[in-house]
Amino acid sequence: MSADPFENVKATILSAHESTTPREKVNFYNSWAKNYDQHVAVLDYRAPTLAADSVLPHFSGSRKSAALLDVACGTGLVAKQMKKHGFELFVGVDGSDAMLNEAKESGLYQDLKQCLLGEEPFPALWAGFFDVVMIVGALSLGQVPVAVVRDLCEAAKPGGLICMTTRSNSDNLEYKTALERELQQMEKEGLWSCVEITEGSGCQSTHQASAMTSTLLSNRNENKSLLSVL
Repeated sequence: MSADPFENVKATILSAHESTTPREKVNFYNSWAKNYDQHVAVLDYRAPTLAADSVLPHFSGSRKSAALLDVACGTGLVAKQMKKHGFELFVGVDGSDAMLNEAKESGLYQDLKQCLLGEEPFPALWAGFFDVVMIVGALSLGQVPVAVVRDLCEAAKPGGLICMTTRSNSDNLEYKTALERELQQMEKEGLWSCVEITEGSGCQSTHQASAMTSTLLSNRNENKSLLSVL
């Protein structure tokens, strides 16, 4: 193990993207939960900030009363960022019990659900319920399957926003291509349409995974969907 904290954390971050079985992935995040916030702080992890910056210009409703679904919520970094901008009602979902425990400790969430994304469906009561749906840092190789984006769209209410992130690293290009293909197919089906795409660095001090944030506007009852690809 390197004596350099940055290199040690970087190795941990990269190992999170290795292809393993879903259960192995959950075990990995369970073991990482206690140190997660400290580790991503070392890398100056900016994805939650970039995602928030994508949502805010396109959200015109009451932030205080808006229901926000934080998918693959982890320890709650996205909710913490959105709280700074006046959002207060958060529901989180994640596959890792240990991550959910950390999120609970934040005191930000009105509800937290354990769900193995891509293998288990969202609760039926979530359909068409949320003003904002966000998934930051989980749409990439070895993480959450591309097909989950349809669940995100279904959870958004008419007029709601969906913000998603994925990486543009060379090792994630195949996944990113498949994601873009699915999003284009959903646009053809009238589920949403692209409003905005932006790019930036998800981490200031790591291997410079470029970040692309794409805002999607759905044609289904004027649903708005945000895609953030990091």
